[in-house]
Amino acid sequence: MRHLAALIPFVLLTGLTLPALAGTITIEGRGEVAAAPDMAMINSGVTSQGATAREALDANTAAMAELIATLKQAGIEARDIQTSGFSVNPNYVYSEQRDANGYTLPPKINGYQVSNTVTVKVRQLDALGTILDKSVTVGANTVNGVSFSVADPGELYNQARKAAFADASAKAALYAEAAGGTLDDIVSISETQGFNEPQPYPMYARAEMAAGSPVPVEAGELSFAINVKVQWDLDDGTK
Repeated sequence: MRHLAALIPFVLLTGLTLPALAGTITIEGRGEVAAAPDMAMINSGVTSQGATAREALDANTAAMAELIATLKQAGIEARDIQTSGFSVNPNYVYSEQRDANGYTLPPKINGYQVSNTVTVKVRQLDALGTILDKSVTVGANTVNGVSFSVADPGELYNQARKAAFADASAKAALYAEAAGGTLDDIVSISETQGFNEPQPYPMYARAEMAAGSPVPVEAGELSFAINVKVQWDLDDGTK
């Protein structure tokens, strides 16, 4: 009786009609969403010269204090100003003169240079041009670049995910039909993110900017992309 009971599930299973799987199909899809940025990052600071390191540092400290105060007066919060670089370097003067043995004389130190830079997060893009102008006005003679971003891109990526899956599904269904079958269960899904932003561009302080109007800036658009790879079982319709 035990042997008979063990055979019943097998007999019932073989009596069922199951689809025949002809293999799998793996397709990649891409979804991309464009959006205007809502914030910017500026890397700016002051480079100062002095006969001694102390003299250069004192001049730089005073200029940086004024720059940071100006940024805060322009509405930039303290949490959005972060020191990103600081250096003290000697200025060398090289000579073509040679010693008695014909060797070139070593360079001499002719003063010092101090650089201090901050990375500033600008959350109100309509104030970006004014902030750049004010920064240069109070002594920022180094502006290494401006980059744009979206503060919370989560929903943009979700839209791109839906578009990427729809793209992969449409192509997979087409291939399945061409192969004489249909898509069955999903086996796996994987994704990679892509983000294309305008490249930071350098800006150099000029004397005439001090009394000029706000610096013209164009934020453009950012692209948020998702690449997805989906694998399905392929049903060839045979019994």
